[in-house]
Amino acid sequence: MKIPLLILIESVHDFLPAIEDRGFRCILATTPEQRARAIREHADEIRVVLTRGATGFHADEMAALPKLELICSLGVGFENIDVAAARARGLRVTHGPGANATSVADHAMALLLGTARHLPQADAWVRQGHWNGFMGSQVSGKRLGILGLGTIGLEIARRGALGFGMTVGYYNRRPRPQSGYTYYDSPLALAAESDFLVVATPGGADTRHLVNAAVLDALGPQGYLVNIARGSVVDTDALIAALAERRIAGAGLDVVEGEPVVPPALFTLDNVVLTPHSAGRSPEAVSATVALFLENATAHFGGKPVLTPVPGSQG
Repeated sequence: MKIPLLILIESVHDFLPAIEDRGFRCILATTPEQRARAIREHADEIRVVLTRGATGFHADEMAALPKLELICSLGVGFENIDVAAARARGLRVTHGPGANATSVADHAMALLLGTARHLPQADAWVRQGHWNGFMGSQVSGKRLGILGLGTIGLEIARRGALGFGMTVGYYNRRPRPQSGYTYYDSPLALAAESDFLVVATPGGADTRHLVNAAVLDALGPQGYLVNIARGSVVDTDALIAALAERRIAGAGLDVVEGEPVVPPALFTLDNVVLTPHSAGRSPEAVSATVALFLENATAHFGGKPVLTPVPGSQG
């Protein structure tokens, strides 16, 4: 008999046959209404949930599913999954560290280049019938600061250093001397020595507004911010003010606080590039994250330890 699986994310749609072939019965519910109805109608069946960090899974939803055993986040993030409630219930929680790192790092560099070289604005300008007037900042040889030197941060650093000859500095909870990059002891110190500051740290309470007005001022009027991590890491009001007042040169944002709702003020600014939390969504990345989910789920239901448990999720 197939294992009932509640899927809360649309990005795996093309992989549903492969998931079914591995012994799962997929219950797709990607809108709030579908989600509530699926939990209500399949409460006595669902044994595993597939979600992602931004989509999350809440304590009251866990309580409504008496047969639930496993919650899997497709990517590395798990900020909106109530891990404490899952642990108290004895549920296993997994995530996908590293599975989409290549895609996210590629996207970070695309945002960095697009913002510095004004590519979206230049494209719109040409489409309006013009053919002159655009100039953007050079990237090669500049200073790249990375906030969070995990798997994704290291991939970004490698692209910057080897691809563009950038000098790389970083802030991390712990120094990583083996990386060969320069460690700074605070986001403020890192920003002051960066031309491009890329946010690659996990979300959650510990990193909320780590990039604040002071950090943005340290980055300065020639500096650019790129965020491919979580919107909560950046103080949105401070960022909008810094962009509007040209206290920083520009920003490339794949994530914003409160997404999918985007602050209207960002739409009025000509020095910001926006993408819809799509950094980790390449065919290759989704395939890798689905494969890791299946490995974790198969291990769990086969009576084996999961491969990538969320830190602190197991008592």
